[in-house]
Amino acid sequence: MHQQNTPASAALSTVELALLREAIELSAQARRDGRHPFAALVANELGEVVARAGNNSMPPQGDPTQHAELVAAARAAKLLTPEQLAKCTLYTSAEPCCMCSGAIYWTNIGRVVYALSEHSLLGLTGAHPENPTFSLPCREVFARGQHQVEVLGPMLEAEAAQPHAGFW
Repeated sequence: MHQQNTPASAALSTVELALLREAIELSAQARRDGRHPFAALVANELGEVVARAGNNSMPPQGDPTQHAELVAAARAAKLLTPEQLAKCTLYTSAEPCCMCSGAIYWTNIGRVVYALSEHSLLGLTGAHPENPTFSLPCREVFARGQHQVEVLGPMLEAEAAQPHAGFW
């Protein structure tokens, strides 16, 4: 399976940068709302947002499977066909974990743009019990599938790290 990898220096359009920054702002809002500082949104090929989600996995009332990327992908899948989702991009404040990568793959979203890498996130969270990270980049998960998911990131890592400062 060919996997397209784009370096962090790759230029995003003005619209794409705004969408990625919206995901980062939504992660800050999730923190202000007392949740883990993660968020994602799905946009169609015209840059129109189809679904947004913050993280809802924080104990004690949260569900550990309700990561922002998974929720946004599931919401988009209820609204669009697999063919439409293949033309969509999921913008996320942090690199999708392996669970979320699976959800992105199974909903047929064709592209992911993420801000904070899993490696950088681990540097912020350390061994915090509420965020046990996997050392498994989303590119590796997607590379094992039967259809391509384009991945761009990390990008805007300093901006994406700000909602995490002092949280963990």
